[in-house]
Amino acid sequence: MKPAEKIEAADGRKRVVDLLARSELAELNDAWEALANKPEVQAVRGPETGLVMVRGRIGGGGSAFNLGEVTVTRATIRLASGTVGHGQSLGTDRKKARLCAIFDALWQEEATKAFVEDRLLQPIAQRIATATQQKADETAATRVDFFTMVRGDD
Repeated sequence: MKPAEKIEAADGRKRVVDLLARSELAELNDAWEALANKPEVQAVRGPETGLVMVRGRIGGGGSAFNLGEVTVTRATIRLASGTVGHGQSLGTDRKKARLCAIFDALWQEEATKAFVEDRLLQPIAQRIATATQQKADETAATRVDFFTMVRGDD
């Protein structure tokens, strides 16, 4: 694999893991039920729950500081084919983290990649885009434009 192909593959995997982390359990369950040939799955790690330190920046560009801790659940699985998948989720939902790991592994396999993209990832991306647009529209509706009126020369 050429270096450019590795970067492109990593960007694609980053997108997949991001979308899976932002998925809802119902979306994952629906996709799992729709999967015709359910793979044999071996747990490598977890699901396990822990804390992660969240960092922030004042004004978005200031010095970083520790904002606080959030609860995160993660899981790692291995399919019978040897493909390893990782899943992470905010909160304590162990089933969601496990399903995220399974779909991450299935996305990496050519035979099931299209299913994961079409049945799961595209609807999640669409839901997120719709929610983002709705929030932007609601925010724009409350926007106030201030202006200064100039009095004449006295």
